Amino acid sequence: MSFFSTIESKIQTTQQLDATLAAWRAKSEKIVFTNGCFDLLHYGHLHYLAQARDLGDRLVIGLNSAASVSRLKGPNRPINDELTRTHLLAALGMVDAVVVFEEDTPLHLIQLIQPDILVKGGDWKPEQIVGSDLVLARGGQVFSLPYIEGYSTTNIEQKILSRG
Repeated sequence: MSFFSTIESKIQTTQQLDATLAAWRAKSEKIVFTNGCFDLLHYGHLHYLAQARDLGDRLVIGLNSAASVSRLKGPNRPINDELTRTHLLAALGMVDAVVVFEEDTPLHLIQLIQPDILVKGGDWKPEQIVGSDLVLARGGQVFSLPYIEGYSTTNIEQKILSRG
C-alpha cells in the first residue's frame, strides 16, 4: 500500500468507521473522539490533537462538512475545501480516523462511536461539550484541553486579510 493510500484509508464513512471501531474494541483499545472544522491547520491544532491522542490508543476526528462550517463560521468559511481538510488531518500520525459529518454538532457521531474519551479545546467547559452526558453515562471521560493562546484559524484569516 502506498503512503497516500494509507492516508486515504483513515478517511472513513460512518459504515467503514463502524467496522474499524469494532476491530479496535476487540483489542480493548481506548478510543478518543474530538471534532471541529480544522480549516487551516496550525500549531494550536497540532498541540491539541497530540494531547488528545495521548489520552487513549486511537484518535477519531469528526470533521464538520463544508456546509456545516459555513453555517457555523460564516459565508467566507471554510477556506480549505473538504478534500484538503480530510487529507491533511488523515496525514497526521496521531490521527487514526477522520469522518465528515453534516450536522452542526457531532451528537449523532458520538452516539455512533461511543468513545471512551471525549475531548474539546479549552474554550469549552466539559459540561458544555456536546455529547458529554452520553460519554459520562457510559463511564467514559470528558476533557477540555488547554487552548494555545494566539493560534486560531480566525487569527490567520485576519492576518491574511489585513495584508490585502
